[in-house]
Amino acid sequence: MTVEGRSSSRDGHHILKVSGPIKYGSLEPLQEAIQSAPAHALILELTDVPYMDSSAVGVLVQAYVSCRKSQRKLALVGVTDRVRNVLHLASVDILFNIFDTMPEAEAALQN
Repeated sequence: MTVEGRSSSRDGHHILKVSGPIKYGSLEPLQEAIQSAPAHALILELTDVPYMDSSAVGVLVQAYVSCRKSQRKLALVGVTDRVRNVLHLASVDILFNIFDTMPEAEAALQN
């Protein structure tokens, strides 16, 4: 798994593009990137994530809690059906704002 961070074209948004499966043993780069993201709105682009395991779900829930506590906004973009199903089975899909495209996420977080 790789994580690439970049600023969005919109002020205050930070995008983390995650590629590859998110699973136990490869979570540290994602955790560190989430914790160090400087923006008031964080977008996790998951288009290139074919699957994730339960430990990855835990990292996303930690990101949700961290963002809520620090009053930051969080969005997931490009969630595949397989990943969406994992989130649904864990009953955490309702926690996240999930968007199909980056422009949709950026517009929703701007408000």
